[in-house]
Amino acid sequence: MIRPPQQDARYIAYTVLLRVADGAWSDLALDSELRRCSLDQRDRRFVTELVYGVLRLRGRIDFALSFFCDQPLPRLQTEVQWLLRIGAYQLLEMDRVPSHAAVDATVELARKLGLAKLTGILNGVLRSLDRGRDDILWPEPQQIRPYLERVCGLPTWLAKEVMRQLPNQQARALGEALAQPPRQSVRINTLKTDRDRFLDLLIAAGHEASPCSFAPEGVVLERRGEQRLPGDDEGLYQVQDEASMLMAHLLDPHPGQRILDACAAPGGKTTHLAALTANQAEIVAVDKSPQRLELIEQGARRLGCSNISTHAWDMTAPADFLLPESFDRVLLDAPCSGIGVLRRNPEGRWNKTAADLRQLAGLQQRLLAQSATLVRPGGLLLYSVCSFSQIESDDVIDNFLAEQPNFTLDPLPEQVPVSWAPLFTLAGNLRTYPHCHQGMDAFFAARLRRRE
Repeated sequence: MIRPPQQDARYIAYTVLLRVADGAWSDLALDSELRRCSLDQRDRRFVTELVYGVLRLRGRIDFALSFFCDQPLPRLQTEVQWLLRIGAYQLLEMDRVPSHAAVDATVELARKLGLAKLTGILNGVLRSLDRGRDDILWPEPQQIRPYLERVCGLPTWLAKEVMRQLPNQQARALGEALAQPPRQSVRINTLKTDRDRFLDLLIAAGHEASPCSFAPEGVVLERRGEQRLPGDDEGLYQVQDEASMLMAHLLDPHPGQRILDACAAPGGKTTHLAALTANQAEIVAVDKSPQRLELIEQGARRLGCSNISTHAWDMTAPADFLLPESFDRVLLDAPCSGIGVLRRNPEGRWNKTAADLRQLAGLQQRLLAQSATLVRPGGLLLYSVCSFSQIESDDVIDNFLAEQPNFTLDPLPEQVPVSWAPLFTLAGNLRTYPHCHQGMDAFFAARLRRRE
């Protein structure tokens, strides 16, 4: 095989997509490939859009290609499937790429990959797609499930899950939101600066930004300039979605308290807790993966967070370094399906099933039960997941309360700003959706108080 040059943007995107198909995380695979290449910023953005766009809209792309392939796409050679998707994404979603360039570059990439015998099918299918794209019979919006699958790009199991959670109009709106790129936001590190000063730095560096609607430290990046974001090396900010920023506030941390982050990696919420307590709380960060604990430690050093100790442990089992009833606050941001952050991790559409949700709910209930043993009388336990699934959210809490008479649901709206009211359910739990809450990721959180 003739290896294309490292500065070939489409080749890098193709390499990342093959790695993801083999089980890699898209963000890690993309980051590692971009570190090894010498592309300029414009081409790096092109690679990033190709990777995330193809993964996010794979269902839509495959439906369009099905009109022009002589055989079902899954029967084609794996390399051909991904090359067709790369070419089709450019034709269907990237107006700035001329059609002839999208087709020719894809065919040429196949030739460089040593797949010359496959160039005929690539050329034929992509040129047919280009000519016939206006004749594709897309489902109408009122055809909810076909619309979610073929226009919004959701696999069948996930389309059904969305329809179970929401009425038709809302389900369609959520599907459409999940088909869009995520909003970019950062959390200002209040240990080192404040939001107004950081906004001034962003504007001076050529970026367009505005304050988040709910998180007081949050900034939305509306348009990035050519320069890096200011303050990266100095630790002035942390990349974080606004919904995620709300979790530390909901835990209501205070200086002098002892706080446990039970599933802490990669550490965004851990360092936020440190900032909210001005480094005056004792924070214990636990994660099952020793390697991921290094991310917490690196982040803490960069942001100037102290009084954080890290421990590798599976929190489904008791730990001798965690004494029962010894924490004022416990945060359990539990492992979950991640269907609330599919815009950021789009491969999650294709590597999970409905059965995974039920299995994860069992794990979440075990983690919640074990975490509950560590909360002091009168203390708070916050359960959160980046999922909109009923199985992983309300059902977990209902089962927990049925088995734990020492805990009560502590309705959140009584302790948060009035402006946050649209984020809460009638029961008092937080539930956010990207289509109706300023583009935030879909999160769920419930606060539980241990009886005195």
